[in-house]
Amino acid sequence: MATPLARKIWQTLSSVKTGVILLIIVVILSAVGTIILQRPVTEPDEIQRAYSPHALRIFDALGLTDVFHAWWFVALLLLVSLSIVAASIERFPNAWRHYSRPYKYPDSNFRRFLPAQKEFAIADEETGLVAAERALHRAGYQPERVVHENHFSLFAEKNRIAEMAVYIVHASLLLIFLGGIMDALWGWRGTLNLTEGQTSNLVEMRDGSTKPLPFAIRCDRAGQENYPDGTPKKWWSNLAVVKDSSELLRKEIVVNDPLVYGGVRFYQSSYGSTGKVEKLLLAATSTSDPTIKKEITLGLNQEVAIDDNTSVRLAEFIPDYVVRDGQVYTRSNQIENPAAHLIVMRAGQQFDYWLPAIDEVAQNAKSPVQFEATDLKMIHFTGLQVSYEPGQWGVWAGVVLMGIGLGFVFYASHTRLWAVPAKSASDAWTLWVGGTANRNREAFNEKFADIAKHIGQELKQPHEEFVSHETAASVG
Repeated sequence: MATPLARKIWQTLSSVKTGVILLIIVVILSAVGTIILQRPVTEPDEIQRAYSPHALRIFDALGLTDVFHAWWFVALLLLVSLSIVAASIERFPNAWRHYSRPYKYPDSNFRRFLPAQKEFAIADEETGLVAAERALHRAGYQPERVVHENHFSLFAEKNRIAEMAVYIVHASLLLIFLGGIMDALWGWRGTLNLTEGQTSNLVEMRDGSTKPLPFAIRCDRAGQENYPDGTPKKWWSNLAVVKDSSELLRKEIVVNDPLVYGGVRFYQSSYGSTGKVEKLLLAATSTSDPTIKKEITLGLNQEVAIDDNTSVRLAEFIPDYVVRDGQVYTRSNQIENPAAHLIVMRAGQQFDYWLPAIDEVAQNAKSPVQFEATDLKMIHFTGLQVSYEPGQWGVWAGVVLMGIGLGFVFYASHTRLWAVPAKSASDAWTLWVGGTANRNREAFNEKFADIAKHIGQELKQPHEEFVSHETAASVG
């Protein structure tokens, strides 16, 4: 036997008020998770720029920068799920009895207090039943004859499934919460940066660790499309899934159109320059004879012969240089103020050649060859947001199921109609007709009035004997 405390807990948990309050809290916290920047989706630098250090420490301590993986959010989802289950268990038996065993014969007390009802004088039982059957068929119902003791009555209904619509919605919520709990407990998010031609299976996690994948991702190409004014329009990447030297899948991804393989999603999140040069095209001219020219292409640390005695090597490339105390430093990886350091070698001599000429370090005037940069191709990276969300099937299944359930809730009502012939105290026959709907009763009352009108018309006009092919006798 349940203790009073256990009974009180159960009553509170199964209360509709409790469920509504918990759902409101879930919605509010979910909104917080969309307003406050979330890790690891947002770059650390962006979060630090958005919030002060003190506010960020508070947000991190409370789990507000990763709401959907916070332990308290998972606990809240579990509590809401338990409340929904408890409320369903508490109310489902009565609903199921109502659904599986419809009330086909209304007793006198039920007939007395039903709001929508009307009585007609009839010649005999069969005349009243036939008139009601005709009117119900015209209204789109399929009436059945019900045997009760020693006489017949009619019962008709529509949309009985609407009685279970609330439990369809309950099931959809449970699926959505189950998916959220699975994602929070077993899902993960990380980042993967690849340069063109690079292959990797190591995802960098939020805590700085790496997570190996059972397959690798290769970036074949990546790029950026711009608007006419030069602002970025979109980033894209051509990715391939590779396993055991075999290419399993290939796709070009853009923002919001990820590559999905093995339940792991790869989203396009960033694109930029690595600050490293792929190819530097140069026009080389002999210092002693300007008519001698040659086009050469250099990669980093690549040495190319200009003639039998002279060669050049690209020693370093600085995308954004600054000179301090006679030394050249890198200020950033953005192509803002680039410089290329060439080593020119001839007959055992070595010359430091800089493009552009940096007076403090360049030996351009002493070089036997002069160079001019004609083209530059940088190495770019594509930034991928990687996520594993094992509960997404539950979330999407729940969304679809909720759409079905809400469709029944808002657009379908369970309507029931009865027609009962009976003898009055004066031994005269009357036909009692009544009906009810579980929602949208105003519209049903108009429908009922129309049905009653047609029954009256059927009773006033003579007609041939009517035999319904849809009716069936059953014991009520």
